[in-house]
Amino acid sequence: MQQNRDGGLKQYSLFGRFSLILLMGFSALYAQESFKNFKKIQTESFQAYKDERDTAFNKYLKQEWEAYNSLEPVPLYEKPKPLNIDAAKPQEVEPVGPKIAIKIKEKSEKKDEPADLSREQSLQIVIEPDISFDFYGSQLGFNIPSGIKNANFYPATQIGIANFFNSMALSEYETLVLEIDKTSKAMNLNDWGIYLLVTKISDRTTTNQDNSRLLSWFLFNKLGYAVKVALTNKRIVLMHYSQKVIYSTPNYSFDDKKYYVVSDYAKGDVRRVYSYKQEYPGATKPLNLSLETLPDFKENLESKTLSFSQFGNSYHIPITYNKNLIDFMASYPQADYETFFNAPMDDKTYKDLALSLKKYIDGKKASEAMNFVLHFVQKSFKYEQDNKQFGREKVMFAQETLFFDKSDCEDRAVLFSYLIKELFDISVVGVKYKDHMATALYVPLDGDIVTAGSRKFVIADPTYVDAVIGVSMPRYRSLQPQSYIIVKNN
Repeated sequence: MQQNRDGGLKQYSLFGRFSLILLMGFSALYAQESFKNFKKIQTESFQAYKDERDTAFNKYLKQEWEAYNSLEPVPLYEKPKPLNIDAAKPQEVEPVGPKIAIKIKEKSEKKDEPADLSREQSLQIVIEPDISFDFYGSQLGFNIPSGIKNANFYPATQIGIANFFNSMALSEYETLVLEIDKTSKAMNLNDWGIYLLVTKISDRTTTNQDNSRLLSWFLFNKLGYAVKVALTNKRIVLMHYSQKVIYSTPNYSFDDKKYYVVSDYAKGDVRRVYSYKQEYPGATKPLNLSLETLPDFKENLESKTLSFSQFGNSYHIPITYNKNLIDFMASYPQADYETFFNAPMDDKTYKDLALSLKKYIDGKKASEAMNFVLHFVQKSFKYEQDNKQFGREKVMFAQETLFFDKSDCEDRAVLFSYLIKELFDISVVGVKYKDHMATALYVPLDGDIVTAGSRKFVIADPTYVDAVIGVSMPRYRSLQPQSYIIVKNN
């Protein structure tokens, strides 16, 4: 018995030692795993803090949000524009002023800098990108980090937005932001072009609309734009800050700053959303829709000939245009009128137009030459309201008006003011009424006059067919214009 007892104790002692060794092994393994987890946590913490804005903002996103009611979208006109406009009685133009000799300014060609890659090379440098798409004639490709691909709006609440942001903030997003910035500069994109590019990237990265909008939100903030997200019925709403009015677009007020739901342009829906006041730190840039220089899109040239008749004579104006540029302009929301009146025209299109007009007006007196251009704009297009042509109100750039066969008053005012400014180098203003748009010229001619600032301008109406400079439509002759649009001089 004693032997059994001693043997059992010996076995127990051996088992105890084995258990202790086993326990120590497990402890060592556990310590190693714990250390790995500790390092992982430390690394993630480091990543979270590598941009301190993200850590602070993610905490802010989890705080209580507030309800905001959509403000009524501002319409372009107080009253519907005329359905039809009667023509004026044709009259001969009295030759007044110096003889005209149109000078066509040659635009300097852009030269690639030796140290930089050309745009085509820079856009093809990514091999087998994760996403690729056509962007107005250029094939673009971008690599999307796995952390961005895996980000998901879940649950469909405010917490889900914070979770999505957290996944994005921990991803390797910097390269994508850098590539967007690089591509934007290479293609000379304005803010609207950047908006379209980021939206395209987001839509190609994920087929889920909410995830796409959240990705755009994150990227816009990293690019420095003041953009907010909101929740309505468990869906994501994206809102862009704009200092100027974006017409016919739902908008919300945050401390007297207007944020617009650009994706809902012309839809007119008014709703309550839940969002936050604080902006992403450093993201303060407004969405600026001005188009001071044209984007550098690949050429997709098409041509057409504009024709009109005056006093039994027929005139033909052939032009060439870049269809990619037309498509870009067609995507525009309803910006302020200054944006459209002050946007440039493509060099090729303007040169074609100017050469054709030069053939007909060189050697004529100034009054004859300017009235010829006025009749060209009046009679080369059919009049039609935007609502009938596009199903919504739409101001067109001068380039677009040349492309479409139909147009209404403000489209022709934009085109005519551009041509008068470029061809004759004279001052012009847009003249807006409650339901109509005309122009007025700073020229010493007789006729109907409006006063803008301290100067008197002579009415020229590109929609009143056969009317000459100085003749306004009878219904507007006694009315005070609602406002004037300043057209910048060359």
